[in-house]
Amino acid sequence: MSSIVTASARPATIDDVPGVARVLSRALHEDPLFRWLFPDDEQRMARTRRFFAVTAGFGYVPSGDTRVATVADGPGEASVVRAVALWAPPSTNPEGPLVSPRTWPHWAPLIGRSRMSAFVRVFAEWRMAAPQEPHLYLAGLGVDPAVAGAGLARELLTSGLAQADAAYTPVFTQTLDPESAAFYERFGFTVVREVEHPGIGTSHFLLHTPS
Repeated sequence: MSSIVTASARPATIDDVPGVARVLSRALHEDPLFRWLFPDDEQRMARTRRFFAVTAGFGYVPSGDTRVATVADGPGEASVVRAVALWAPPSTNPEGPLVSPRTWPHWAPLIGRSRMSAFVRVFAEWRMAAPQEPHLYLAGLGVDPAVAGAGLARELLTSGLAQADAAYTPVFTQTLDPESAAFYERFGFTVVREVEHPGIGTSHFLLHTPS
């Protein structure tokens, strides 16, 4: 059965959080970050899904500019979220709520004490690597493998880049996955810095300047 793209780049609502978490966990559970955070192969998908439920539910949906693309499996079928981009505009800080005391009951049991301090260090290094000037931050981009190749990730990414270009605003992102870094480079991003995290991988920091 072929899928039909019925909507793209619409703002996510709080009702979309389960779909956002499902898509990003399916797309990114093999990312080096999550392979390190959740080394148990049998539990990684579920734990990655919980990770993104917290990230989206507390931060990027209510306080950022999360965009989703929805797909229907056929005429008359309900559309479901199949691709997600987590954006932080220059005027907002979606990650603020993610480090508030009310989220610790979610993070601590999910990540575990043995990795929490290292995770906080990686997170802090990501934040310190961000540009000092106002910028659009891409925190995450993923497409459900069920619709891979349909161009949904490209649609969400180029939509955000077009808005940034119109406002003459740079776009910043990072990834531990060299394949993802290469994907972003195809859309005009440049690797501006790399940081090695022993036992985890190398963070690639990328910047897209207004055209």
